[in-house]
Amino acid sequence: MSKRGRTLLIDNIGELSTQHLPDGDGQAVLGAGGSEAGVMRDAAVVLDGERIAWVGPSSSAPEADERFDSAGRAVLPGWVDSHSHLVFAGDRTAEFEARMAGEAYAAGGIGVTMGATRAASDDELRRLLAARVAEAVAGGTTYLETKTGYGLDVANELRSAALAAEFVDEVTYLGAHLVPAGADADEYTALVCGDMLAAVRPYVRWADVFCETGAFSEEQSRRVLLACREAGLGVRVHGNQLGPGPGVRLAVELGAASVDHVNFLDDADVEALAGSWAGWTGPASADSAAMAGTVATVLPACDLSTRAPLAPARRLIDAGVQIAIASNCNPGTSYTSSVGFCVTTAVLQMGLSVQEAVRAATFGGALALRRHVGNDVDGQRAVGSIAVGHRADLHMLNAPSATHLAYRPGMPLTHAVWRAGQRVV
Repeated sequence: MSKRGRTLLIDNIGELSTQHLPDGDGQAVLGAGGSEAGVMRDAAVVLDGERIAWVGPSSSAPEADERFDSAGRAVLPGWVDSHSHLVFAGDRTAEFEARMAGEAYAAGGIGVTMGATRAASDDELRRLLAARVAEAVAGGTTYLETKTGYGLDVANELRSAALAAEFVDEVTYLGAHLVPAGADADEYTALVCGDMLAAVRPYVRWADVFCETGAFSEEQSRRVLLACREAGLGVRVHGNQLGPGPGVRLAVELGAASVDHVNFLDDADVEALAGSWAGWTGPASADSAAMAGTVATVLPACDLSTRAPLAPARRLIDAGVQIAIASNCNPGTSYTSSVGFCVTTAVLQMGLSVQEAVRAATFGGALALRRHVGNDVDGQRAVGSIAVGHRADLHMLNAPSATHLAYRPGMPLTHAVWRAGQRVV
C-alpha cells in the first residue's frame, strides 16, 4: 500500500457502482448473468490520500489505518456536473412565474441577470458562489464545472472567471452567452474573440457559445469557437435548445467536447453525433481522450422548467452517442444543483435505466470534460468512475442500491460524500 496518506477502508458496501468498464464501449451495458456491468455487490474501497488505492470484495479487503462500515449502503462515484452557471446575482422568479402561466422561454432574461451580477460586489458574488457549491456538494456532486456569461463586458467576464476559479474544478468562458442590449452583434462577437478572450484566458479551460436564434448565429458561433480553440481552449456548444438549428453539427464539425441541451434533433444531428464516436475504442484505451467524440449533454431540470420537449436521451444512447446528465444550475431556467433530481427525471421520464442515468451523471460528465482518464499534462486524476488511481470521489446513499434514486424520488438520500479523499458530508 502506498505511503502517500492515511488509508481508509470503506467496506460492507451493499452495491458499488464503479462505472468502470475497461473493456466496454463507455455505456452501461449488461454483464454476465444479466447484471449491470460495473456494479459490484458486498464490495469495499480503500482510499489513500486523494486517490483510490484498492477496489474489490469486502472479504478480500486489505487492512487500512481507518475503517468506515457502510452497513450495506450503496456507493457511487460522486456526481460530475459538467454544465452549470453559478456566478450570478439577482432573482428571476417573475420570469419563472410568467413561464408557468404559459409564456415561452426566450434568451432575453439573461440580460436581467447580467445587470444584477454587474451590480454585485466581489464579496457578494463569493458568498453566493460558496453557498451554491456547498449545496451541490451536499447532494453528492464532487466535480463541478461552471461558466462565465453574466458579465458580458471585459471587466465583468474577467471578474466572473477569476471568482469561479476560486471555487470550482473547471471554468468555461461564455462571453458569447447573449449580445448585450444596444450592442452591435458583430462588434460584440469581435470583442468576445479578442480583448475579452485575452483577459479571461488565464482562468479558463473551456469556451462555450449559445448558438441559437436570439443569441449567436452559426457564423458568429463559428468565429468564437475557432478563436477560442486557437487560444488553446477546449470548446463546447449550447445547441438545439429552442428549436432545430446548426448547434449540433457545428459542435461535431469543430470537435467540441460536448453539445448541451439537444432538445430538437433531426436524423442528421443524431447521425453526426454518433459518427463522432466511430473511432473511439473505449475508456481504457491510451488515446481515449484524444479519440473521444462530442458528448450530448442533456439537462432534464431545464427541460422541465422551460416546459420544453425532453431531450431524446434514449434515442441518443441507442444510436451509440455518449451522453452526460448535468444540472444547468442557473437563475432563469434551472435553479437547482441537484444532479440526483436530474438522474431521477432521466429514469422516470426520459426512458433511461438507473445505471444508464447514473453513468451519464458520473462517467458521462467526466467524459464531457475530458477528465475520464488521467492527464499527464496537468497532473489531474480521472474522475467519474471508481478504479485504482482515480480521484477518491465517492457518494454514499442512505439506501441499499442506486435504484432508490428513482424508486424514492425527491428523498434526500445522500449519506456521505468524499471529495479527493476528504469526507465533506
